[in-house]
Amino acid sequence: MCGIAGFCNWGRENPHSDKADWEKNIRKMNERMKHRGPDASGVWASADQSVVLGHRRLSIVDLSETGAQPMVSHSGRYVIAFNGEIYNHKEIAKRLLEEKKVTAFRGSSDTEVLLEAAEHYGVKEAIAMCRGMFGIALYDQQEETLYLVRDRVGEKPLYYGFVHGSFVFASDLGSIAVLDGFERQINTEVLDIYFTHGYIPAPYSIYRNIHKLKPGCILTLRAPFREDGVRTEAYWSMKEAAKKGQNNLFKGSRQEAADELERLLKRSIAGQMVADVPVGAFLSAGIDSSTVVALMQSLNAGRVRSFTIGMEEKDYNEAAAAKEIAAHLGTEHTELYITEKDAKAVIPLLAEMFSEPFADSSQIPTYLVSKMTRKHVTVSLSGDGGDELFCGYTSYVSTLRAWERIRRIPGPVRRPAGRLLAGGAGGLLGKLTGGADDWRIRGKLLQAEDACEVYKMSYETNPLNHRIALTQGRLPYYYTEYEANYLPEQNHNIMLMDMLMYHPDDILVKVDRTAMAVSLETRVPMLDKDVVEFAWSLPVEYERREETGKLVLRDVLYRYVPKEMMDRPKKGFSIPVQKWLREPAMRAWAESLIDRGLLLRQGILDPDVVWSIWQDFVERGIWRSQIWYILMFQEWMMKQYLVSA
Repeated sequence: MCGIAGFCNWGRENPHSDKADWEKNIRKMNERMKHRGPDASGVWASADQSVVLGHRRLSIVDLSETGAQPMVSHSGRYVIAFNGEIYNHKEIAKRLLEEKKVTAFRGSSDTEVLLEAAEHYGVKEAIAMCRGMFGIALYDQQEETLYLVRDRVGEKPLYYGFVHGSFVFASDLGSIAVLDGFERQINTEVLDIYFTHGYIPAPYSIYRNIHKLKPGCILTLRAPFREDGVRTEAYWSMKEAAKKGQNNLFKGSRQEAADELERLLKRSIAGQMVADVPVGAFLSAGIDSSTVVALMQSLNAGRVRSFTIGMEEKDYNEAAAAKEIAAHLGTEHTELYITEKDAKAVIPLLAEMFSEPFADSSQIPTYLVSKMTRKHVTVSLSGDGGDELFCGYTSYVSTLRAWERIRRIPGPVRRPAGRLLAGGAGGLLGKLTGGADDWRIRGKLLQAEDACEVYKMSYETNPLNHRIALTQGRLPYYYTEYEANYLPEQNHNIMLMDMLMYHPDDILVKVDRTAMAVSLETRVPMLDKDVVEFAWSLPVEYERREETGKLVLRDVLYRYVPKEMMDRPKKGFSIPVQKWLREPAMRAWAESLIDRGLLLRQGILDPDVVWSIWQDFVERGIWRSQIWYILMFQEWMMKQYLVSA
């Protein structure tokens, strides 16, 4: 795991800098992401300094100088700055040697193998060969062409854009923000999406003219590196993988499906356990992480290191159950009970950790378990992906139930009724019954045309959410652009929506940023290409029956852990934010961030709407997730020094 950065034609049109400042600026970019790679820093520049690459290294494979970056290919044609891991790099290296493309390698790093594969097979074919997670900057000196590449699912981040005419890119948005002349202009049009979901999805970022490269895409930019020369194309598509899988369903029994899933997961985990540094795994009491740890232990002659944090709040604590699972599997288990004080102390760190507003409150315990884990290992495997790929979320059940009730009402009746309830009639009924929000929600949902629309609308039922930001931008994004009935089965449509946006832009962002803040590399075996594509080929009856999801994944786990040990309510990995914000100190912190005078000076949020939402909470007990979204946005604003307090 590392961090990459760079730019083309630095200082060309920048009144705040000039070409001579390129070295100062690349070093500033590198320094800003030191947490992503504390072991070494490297810089490469072309002869005329038109292309500059920077790199921060967290040494995982090949700890020697032969793994240092940026790295130049054997011929000198290609230069790379690489963040991530290629788990099958030994297989690719073997092919290169057998086909006599390479006579020998200087070291044992996956970076060198990737470089030579790009040179001898072409960039697109080389990337297609790779199983792994990555953000890549690859420069072809012969063709004067820069390639930016992001992994298939979006495990590794990659931001890009133009600053005063210079093309810039980095693993960390903060590394772009430190450049001379960067104006930190907020992209206010994306705030409507942020205040709906609590994060900013690709291709957008919080800043104007800075974008996230979408997962599974290659960006190409040729000299003279101007804005009209940017080209992006997909080399792999989650949507296409899902469509292909659902059109070619697995024909075997559920037992045979579990056999195949176990085989694929074992292969993925075996590849991801390879490192020249200590490796462990996060372990909660859930199906996903327990499956990963169980398979790790089955593949390991020694004891696997597993890590869990416990919490004082019983409703949020799974440490006791995780300890029981670890004892059954025989892992070397470490747990740490955190206090409320520990958790609250993380809040001031979040703005810099994420570099843009991000408000999934489980970011706090995720950071704490990463911090504890990093004291013992440098790499940790996680179970992320199980819910989205194997139909695990209870929201999938509730969405389909709601749609089944809605569809029974004839469209010509329910759509007009829905519009009335979502408008003034809902407010009137709310005054009579004390539940205006409930009536508006019903009104919105009555207008749905399919289960996917019910799922989308579940995020957008309160009109206040769309009025938090003064700019009423309605940019298109994955959920709004999702085609009705793209897949033949409705559970899979909702799962695909999550794999396109929620998983890469919330879950994977949370895990990457919190772990990288403490220089811990995380790996996600369930996101292996073959596992993902196999998961999409499963019929829904192999994944869910009534309330129980992840059936085939459970079948694999129950071969290692007794079923009765896993049959317990899921408590989740979250914190009691609502309770905290009622306490005097936290309430004072929150109200300082939404001070009316401050909001007026910033000129971005509507003070009346913000305070209406806040007062609903403190005076009437109405909790909305937008409260935390607002506070995280304001905390980020203050930390970025965009406006004084």
